[in-house]
Amino acid sequence: MGKKTKGKRIAIIGNGISGVTAARFIRKQSNYEIHIISKETDHFFSRTALMYIYMGHMKYEHTKPYEDFFWEKNRINLIRGEVSRLDFEQKTIHFNKDFGEETSYPAPDELSYDLLILATGSKTKYYNWPGQELKGVNGLVSYQDLEYMEKQTRDIERGIVVGGGLIGVEMAEMMASRKIPVTFLVREPHFFGNAIPEEEAKMLSNHILDHGIDLRLNTEIAEIKGNQNGHCEAVITTKGEQITCQFAGITTGVTPNVDFLRNSGLEINRGILVDEYLRTNIEGVYAAGDCAELKNPPPGRKPIEPIWYTGRIMGMTVAASICAGLTKYEPGIWFNSAKFFDIEYQVYGHVPPTIPDDLDSFYWQDQKTPRCFRLVFTKGEEQITGVHGFGVRLRHEVFEKWIADGKTADEVMAGLGAAIFEAEFTKAIENDMIKAYNRTRNKNLKLRQKRGWRSALNVLTGKS
Repeated sequence: MGKKTKGKRIAIIGNGISGVTAARFIRKQSNYEIHIISKETDHFFSRTALMYIYMGHMKYEHTKPYEDFFWEKNRINLIRGEVSRLDFEQKTIHFNKDFGEETSYPAPDELSYDLLILATGSKTKYYNWPGQELKGVNGLVSYQDLEYMEKQTRDIERGIVVGGGLIGVEMAEMMASRKIPVTFLVREPHFFGNAIPEEEAKMLSNHILDHGIDLRLNTEIAEIKGNQNGHCEAVITTKGEQITCQFAGITTGVTPNVDFLRNSGLEINRGILVDEYLRTNIEGVYAAGDCAELKNPPPGRKPIEPIWYTGRIMGMTVAASICAGLTKYEPGIWFNSAKFFDIEYQVYGHVPPTIPDDLDSFYWQDQKTPRCFRLVFTKGEEQITGVHGFGVRLRHEVFEKWIADGKTADEVMAGLGAAIFEAEFTKAIENDMIKAYNRTRNKNLKLRQKRGWRSALNVLTGKS
């Protein structure tokens, strides 16, 4: 790495993965003065671990990737406070003087900057249901949301979760871990059915039911009823059914946290509009993470992708642009991961909920345990375009390379030994997979190698 640049003051609003990654990589490449501003918490923490705090598996301090001394050691200044106004002409951030939260890093009245990074994240999306403002109705995005849920679910008789996404199943599992009966309202015919094919969605729905969750499919919320104290006491569905509850978890998606920036001069649609370098319409101001909306997203990508790894790449991209010259945001091949109670999920490339006419797929599902695998590929040349596994651990680097190299479905299936990793001494399920592939596609393939890191290394180094 060359000589570090120096002389500028960088202000970052938001201490999530995008803002913190930007700060870390700016520090690696420069001696710039860096300030991270957060309304939520003093220190960066792993947002995906919120559920494990509630479930008693972790404490808050366990979710912080860096020790508290890390920030001072790396000359990254922390500020805890609420931004009241941005003056882009004067390049000044003004803070709310009545913030009121205890903190080790109190905000000044104002802070000037040379370059500004907006990494304000996202918030729960509501749909103007009657009663949504009642006590006991909340989402799960921030640390404050966790604290609110902790308080509002003590000694309740039933909780309701509205919305069938990843946060929804997390919230259902959280309450179930405390023996709280849970009703889970999902508008689709199957859980997660708007994101994955029907076979996988049915398997997940059955898995949720097996964990004692009252899963109501094809069901939407119409109204939330409150008692005389202004607290929710029931949910009315679009089918007219009234379900008694004392907590309603809203998990119907997230939306960019940008309301306080509207009418500020920034171009904002759903999120803050940015170009391929993550620059806003205002010179010297960037946006990254959940709050950023790409004007021209890369092929196959969405304008807003509120997930951890895209936020991290955006943070790295902004840091590179600031320190080394304009750098395009290039997220690469889509991937994501999640957990549905006991089932781990990974996806690489695109596996659409409905396979289009120009694509084909191979699907395998274990007959004894809830796990499955789907490979999607083009018709004719049979080049793979996506793969996902539920309860099947797939090697990220291997599948990413295979998709990028345009490997065929036959080549992938024969090479599964390099692409699957499971616990030691477990049955090699790839044998069952290739048998099913041969049977359904009239093939006679055999596995080229046994499962293991050596096989994966051979793929990554081009030896197989």
